[in-house]
Amino acid sequence: MEGSGFGGLFGDPDEIQRRLGEFAEQMQGAQRLAWADNAIKLAVDLTVAAMNRINIQGTVEQQAEQLRSTMAVVFPEAVTLVREAREGLA
Repeated sequence: MEGSGFGGLFGDPDEIQRRLGEFAEQMQGAQRLAWADNAIKLAVDLTVAAMNRINIQGTVEQQAEQLRSTMAVVFPEAVTLVREAREGLA
């Protein structure tokens, strides 16, 4: 009992510290995963919102060009968000 806080009520202090450390690591992992999920969802939502805002008109070729032009602006930003999310998981 000597050296153990609270008269040994909570067990070995080293074991408690180890378990608390493991718990903290698990929580950090869950936070990283949640952040990555949110970043990926944001990338998808931004892309969908941008595509929904354009007013495509003209021939099929003109419409396709308008969609490609929008994606040329939006896609690199979405890719950056997803890449950063993946790096956060590593």
